[in-house]
Amino acid sequence: MHRSVRPLTYLVAGALAFGALAAAPPAAAIIGTDLMLSEVIEGSSNNKAVEIYNPTAFPVALGNYDLVQYTNGSTAPTTLATLSGTLASGGVFVVAHASANDAIKAQADVLYGSGMFNGNDAIALRKSGVAIDVFGQIGFDPGSFWGTGNDITQDRTLRREADRCGGDPIGEDAFDPTVGWDTFPRDTVDDLGVHTSLCEVNPEPDPDPDPEPEPDPVADCAATTVAIGSVQGAGASTPVPNTVVRVEGVVVGDFQTGGFDGYYVQDAGDGNAATSDGIFVYQRDDDDTPGNGDGILDVSVGDVVHVVGTVSEAFGMTQITPFDAAVCATGAALPAAAPLSLPATTAQREALEGMYVTLPQSLAILEYFNFAQFGTIAVGLDRQYQPTATFEPGSVEALALRDANIAERITIDDGRSVSNPDPAIHPDGGVFTLDHSFRGGDLVTDATGVLDYRFSTYGIQPTQGADFESVNPRPEVPEVGGDLKVSSFNVLNYFVDLDPSPGDDSNPERGANTAEELARQQAKIVAALADIDADVFGLIEIQNNGDKTPSAVATLTAALNAAVGSDAYDYIRTGKLGTDVITTAFLYKKATVEPLGDPVALTGAEDPRWLDTRNRPALTQTFRATAGGEPVTVSVNHLKSKGSSCASDGDPDLGDGQGNCNKVRTAAAQALAEWLAKNPTKQGTGDRSLIIGDLNSYDKEDPIDALKAAGYTDLIQKFQGEDAYSYLFDGQLGYLDHALASAGLVADITGAAPWNINSDEPGIIDYDMTYKAPAQDALYAPDPYRSSDHDPVLVGIDLDTTPPGLTLTPSAGRIMPPDNKERVVTIDVVAEDESDVSVALVSAEASGSKKAHITRIDDTTFRVVAANKAVYTFTYRATDAAGNTTTESVKVVVGPVTD
Repeated sequence: MHRSVRPLTYLVAGALAFGALAAAPPAAAIIGTDLMLSEVIEGSSNNKAVEIYNPTAFPVALGNYDLVQYTNGSTAPTTLATLSGTLASGGVFVVAHASANDAIKAQADVLYGSGMFNGNDAIALRKSGVAIDVFGQIGFDPGSFWGTGNDITQDRTLRREADRCGGDPIGEDAFDPTVGWDTFPRDTVDDLGVHTSLCEVNPEPDPDPDPEPEPDPVADCAATTVAIGSVQGAGASTPVPNTVVRVEGVVVGDFQTGGFDGYYVQDAGDGNAATSDGIFVYQRDDDDTPGNGDGILDVSVGDVVHVVGTVSEAFGMTQITPFDAAVCATGAALPAAAPLSLPATTAQREALEGMYVTLPQSLAILEYFNFAQFGTIAVGLDRQYQPTATFEPGSVEALALRDANIAERITIDDGRSVSNPDPAIHPDGGVFTLDHSFRGGDLVTDATGVLDYRFSTYGIQPTQGADFESVNPRPEVPEVGGDLKVSSFNVLNYFVDLDPSPGDDSNPERGANTAEELARQQAKIVAALADIDADVFGLIEIQNNGDKTPSAVATLTAALNAAVGSDAYDYIRTGKLGTDVITTAFLYKKATVEPLGDPVALTGAEDPRWLDTRNRPALTQTFRATAGGEPVTVSVNHLKSKGSSCASDGDPDLGDGQGNCNKVRTAAAQALAEWLAKNPTKQGTGDRSLIIGDLNSYDKEDPIDALKAAGYTDLIQKFQGEDAYSYLFDGQLGYLDHALASAGLVADITGAAPWNINSDEPGIIDYDMTYKAPAQDALYAPDPYRSSDHDPVLVGIDLDTTPPGLTLTPSAGRIMPPDNKERVVTIDVVAEDESDVSVALVSAEASGSKKAHITRIDDTTFRVVAANKAVYTFTYRATDAAGNTTTESVKVVVGPVTD
């Protein structure tokens, strides 16, 4: 570890006057409160390094800190380094790539070998799994870099400006490298290991202060206190920052363990409904340095405590860091929990920050994305839908629904800030297990605890379990009818080649990290496929290695066959398809369907509107049921995602709810419809097409409108209505996974539905073992549930495999007398079918006598010779519109009946 050798001018602390409300030392304004990033080197080759600076006045133990990166707009972190040791006040800690040049490695405190951040990757310094400083923007891919001109994050060294004394913990906001950072040319390393700072660190004390400094204040249960409401104020932040106050109240929430390092106290109130009567008391005890952690006090709920300390805002939440605290009484009754009913405005929530509250309504579980990592869920008045899954993008109705969704939801945390807490806690306060789980839409009532503000959102830190009701049981496989069942299934990065860097999507491999993870992932996917029992599967997000042996699609097919106990399924051979590491694929059941002709794929070579760098090829194959019926052409697709940037294509997020790359997806949809209309497989009629796959568009968005305009019908909307969903994002439902039928096919569709086995299940039960504790890894079963993050979609098609009826009636079944003269015979032909049917004469044959002879007048009228024992056989074939045939024959015999 290093020591900063360039501290600049300091401010001298002034005298501190103590009372109920007193000014804090001026120096507190420029002393940092936690570690921060001070330098990022994104140089040539492996010249990568990150410098961490301690702007606080005290040494910091590094055991709870780590450095992570978010690759290519990902929201999943990849660990660069876990820190250890103690970083002195004003010191720096350098993390560098193991293959960096010698000048960088000479300054490094720790080297990392896996993963490599680039100019478009966000970097975060975390404490106990929570970001305290972020470089870049999490969840956003800027292309190659952030910034413009020379002030960019690629091939540059960036140093924190000297007057920056704290980090930027909000990783999702826009990032501008000119704000708070100085830019230097590529491979500039002369300042690495030293940080120039204006922050106050370890100022030399005045040997003869005038006046003499006051001693640190002490807690005194008899001393005068101020109302907590006056500390909280009626606004979003305290009106008295950096001020020493005395408050007294009852402990309503004890969170001294689990990473919060503190407790909540609430007083009797000041009679002002706009001000909160509760506040968080933050106790940090990093070392034994005087003034740091002196106010540490072990408390219990119901204790009446007197706290004297400094007021501050910690990431938007008001708190007091105590000089001292004392228990004045124990066993006090808690105040009545203040009801917080939804919808609630920000002001209404802020007025209850730090107070003991309850959510009296029955609230649906909305979001559980962070349940495994942080123990949090979101609840709301009812299940919420994406605005563009319900209304036209950018419409007044869509914007109103967006705002209503925000007002009608709130987070329920678990009282811990550690990553992947063990055990996971069920909303009812019990331990979460496979047999004691929850699903989206289940109800939570009377959630009670303390309302706080963390991660830019208001949430309940529960002090007791809520009432829980399971109302959304796991569904059976939907019945969709028909003779042919087609399923679309996004298998969430099923790779047979292991990913060496967990959470790093920059690698060619994006799936399982270990053989055990792959086995777990495969078992879940196969269980889902076997239960669906489709005749045709269109798969999305499968490894694009069809040119290798064994390929991912071949491996998955073999595993499915092993599960069903026969060689039931085969797959369409495509080789490597497109340039991305993931692709689309087809599996089919050999006994029920057969592929007609070769597979084809829409690419940019066919239509320049289809951008190969954005969309995966539209894999398309015509299938026909082995039992007969008209062929069906199925096209499985994966259009460009909403999260990644298309700014270089002039297609940014317009803020209308459709996300990035909407023009790219819309153009692709238009190209796809036109291409399919040309019958690209050269099989069938070209007007019996089924589009399936992950179109990355909700059903009211432009790409779906384009397909509807081309004559396609949204089958999920047709059969399931507006409440259908296959995907959950930010606690809001919708379907990105589609099934759309062309005008010539839609009449034969018997049903379509998502099977909600994934979107409603918490990710803690999935195959992934990255970052999980052993107890969380054990929350696994080889079943279909949470086999992916998308739900599979099923479609039933009536292929009309019933042959037409055909009845033949001759004008005479027997001819008498057998006088060798010509007779005229007519055949009455009646064909019956629900569709159009045609009848053709197959043959008219004479037998039984050498004199037998037949002359055809037309297809139903014939001259025959009445030769004794002659037999005339007339054969017809009826064919319906589906291609089903019936062949029948009728005989006309000459002469008397003989024994």
